[in-house]
Amino acid sequence: MAPNTPSIRQRRFGLELRRLREAAGMSAPAAASSLGTDRTNISNIEAGRYGISEERLRRLASIYECNDEDLVETLAAMTGGRKASWWDEYRGKVPPGLLDISEIEHHAVRLRTVQTSHLPGLFQTEEHARAMFDLIVPRLPRLEVELRVAHRLARQTVLTGDAPKPYTGVIHESALRMQFGGREVTRAQLRHLLEENERDNVTLLVIPFANGGFPMAGDSILYTVAANPHLDTVHMDSPAGPLFFDSPTQLENFRMRLDLVEQVALTAKKSTDFIRGIAKEL
Repeated sequence: MAPNTPSIRQRRFGLELRRLREAAGMSAPAAASSLGTDRTNISNIEAGRYGISEERLRRLASIYECNDEDLVETLAAMTGGRKASWWDEYRGKVPPGLLDISEIEHHAVRLRTVQTSHLPGLFQTEEHARAMFDLIVPRLPRLEVELRVAHRLARQTVLTGDAPKPYTGVIHESALRMQFGGREVTRAQLRHLLEENERDNVTLLVIPFANGGFPMAGDSILYTVAANPHLDTVHMDSPAGPLFFDSPTQLENFRMRLDLVEQVALTAKKSTDFIRGIAKEL
């Protein structure tokens, strides 16, 4: 089997196996010997380049004496290699990091976000998203802009599809007032945001300027909650592309900071009224 370029989810799977092996105090050659394979295969599995069967996963978990049954079951559900999904039609057409975001959103059981200067991509209208992509420097070709817009709109099925994810999003007032595409586009965008906020699975919380400073001011993050907290993943935007964080310490810090930010925000009801007020001003 030839190695392939792993997705962020495949890398997370392999990394968790490496952590289990290291926690067991076992070397890669020893693990390979116990599994009946060679060290190169263990290295490729832990790097996410090779898939692994559920049977082999359970054997490894037993070799590593992992007693976390919930973690083993979650990892077992990730075996079998890469499966075709809707975002594969964009492979080679949009940056790989955007496909990784789609994948971790799709497999999450809950989503949490903080946005301070941009509205969450999962709620952006076509016109708003296009206006944002038009501002990327250097300027993107028109076809690439349209592909990114289409991909962003397709991501929104995680909130609107047959199995919508629970979503809690904190939005700073600055993101609500930023007029990407002009006044009319912004007015339509805020109306859309209010409509989406009526979904039972969606909770939007606003931090007004008047509330002052707060943790993660200036950051935009997506925290995808996995079926097991060991497999949670954080995505942050950066000028160089998506950044992903997954170490236990990083995840715990992000969870604490998200909890603090949500406490600073207005209540869900007051947040809805606040968004409606800004829309009326336009």
